[in-house]
Amino acid sequence: MVVRAPNCVFCDIVADDRPAEVVFQSGDVVAFLDQRPLFPGHTLVVPRDHVDTLVDLPHALVEPLFGAVQILAGAVRDAMHADGSFVALNNVVSQSVPHLHVHVVPRRRKDGLRGFFWPRNKYESDDEMARVADAIRDAVARVTTA
Repeated sequence: MVVRAPNCVFCDIVADDRPAEVVFQSGDVVAFLDQRPLFPGHTLVVPRDHVDTLVDLPHALVEPLFGAVQILAGAVRDAMHADGSFVALNNVVSQSVPHLHVHVVPRRRKDGLRGFFWPRNKYESDDEMARVADAIRDAVARVTTA
């Protein structure tokens, strides 16, 4: 049984209650064209079960979701005669639909898409960088030993 959330556009698409151009589906995953694409062929890959963010994704769905993303990255590139693809995922911030989804966007050299759209900043010092790395390693240890 598929887990749905009320008023979720993507859950409605998965249940075939809302029209979409589905380009791939498996027992765990559905992929469909984005209705407001960056470029034609822009595809969204979602788990059938409602999952809010990547952090919430059950371990058993990691391979089915990202296996489908891998398939779509090549298929979108080939179908759109693109040079490559851009694969992206937002978690909460900039996540327009609160159902985990991975964007697969066909890319061409000099297509005008500027990669990351936010400013990059250097660490103030090597010590600051080391402190940040330590904090992340500690958080990873807490998650992986829990």
